[in-house]
Amino acid sequence: MRLPGTRYQEPGWEDVRKLLGSCSLAALRGLDLARPDPDVLADYVERMAAQLLAVRRSPRALAADNAYGDTVYELAVALVVELRARPADWEACRTALAGAAAGDALVRKKVNDMYAVLRDRVDADGYQAACGRPCSPNRMYAYRMLDTAYHDIARLFADWRAHVAQVGAILGHPVTGGAAPIEVRQLRGIADCRPEWVLRWSATLDEYGGGPGPLHTRSKRFASLKTDPERIGAMLREIGEYELLSANHDRDWLQARDDAGAWVEDYWRVLQASEDGATPGPDRILEASADPLDTVPPEAEPVAADPPADSGHDARLDALALAVSLPPGYLQEAAAAEAADGTIARLLAADGLPVRLAVYATLLGSEDETYPDAWRDPASGALPTMQQLAALAEVSQPTLRKRRDAAIARLEAAFNPALNPTRGSHEHE
Repeated sequence: MRLPGTRYQEPGWEDVRKLLGSCSLAALRGLDLARPDPDVLADYVERMAAQLLAVRRSPRALAADNAYGDTVYELAVALVVELRARPADWEACRTALAGAAAGDALVRKKVNDMYAVLRDRVDADGYQAACGRPCSPNRMYAYRMLDTAYHDIARLFADWRAHVAQVGAILGHPVTGGAAPIEVRQLRGIADCRPEWVLRWSATLDEYGGGPGPLHTRSKRFASLKTDPERIGAMLREIGEYELLSANHDRDWLQARDDAGAWVEDYWRVLQASEDGATPGPDRILEASADPLDTVPPEAEPVAADPPADSGHDARLDALALAVSLPPGYLQEAAAAEAADGTIARLLAADGLPVRLAVYATLLGSEDETYPDAWRDPASGALPTMQQLAALAEVSQPTLRKRRDAAIARLEAAFNPALNPTRGSHEHE
């Protein structure tokens, strides 16, 4: 289910819940929950941040959680940070865990309950900000209940022959085993779901679902909806309208971005192929069409004064860095911060600094903690991108990739004799 301003209402919430549950088991271990101190919440948030950071590269953490492109890790971190600003939710969970012998199962349940309430609070606030209409966590829960009801009704309608009695009870009239009821064919989306179907569906669950439906329990959570079919219909239509509005999931924009990236790659590839296939010597075509003005020998230009000896920056290198949003002097400072000794440094000494940084980014990742600050892009805190490094090396990205791959191959051959038979045979001699 998607609503304006919400992030946690889609099926990917299950992965967020599981990630938060597993990290909470480790974060709560050794934490004194019996101490009613605000610092306990701060300790828990810090521990959770460390636990989430440790698993940020796991498949579950990197998985896309919703149609907006948020990952499971990003949504989990945002919810933990939000908990720091809502101590009442934490206090209820802490009190429940402190007053019982908390095993792993109980801890998971209480933590899951805390974050389930918190996600509805966060999404309710997001809905209010996006729509300008009041929304409570209970109303967000009601939206989700109606979405669940629609999907279960759609499932029953799709296989109506196997659920003739329940489908007839939902429709309010007997269903025979002949042709499909007209209502079954009319249900094409949640906006087509009628309020009376939802009310009857809830009533049938006591007989066909093993328990009372959400609108027929003793809970007062949905008491106002039981007697207000028009409100149910309006909420169903609202879900359907936003579902239709956001059905493309930004595919048009994403496709345009991919097309632009592919075009740039092709552009650099064609330029490189043109350079590689160029015929040496003067251009006869240009000579034949030359203007007399072009045949005049060039005069010597005035020699520019040398920059001050203590400037420490090369104007051309500074221009390259500024062209890709890096600070002036980046290349000089990054080269000065690089260790000149060691086996890897000697093997890569013939390669330029951009090639060496591309090798490190491929082998260790762009955010390794061992990198000097002088290597990092101040805007991202990581190594420059391949596009930035290619501009610094004054080559195309495909050419930079070839040089990077060749350097990596040399490293592999040097550190793995099995990949370098010649070196291995010399060592045995």
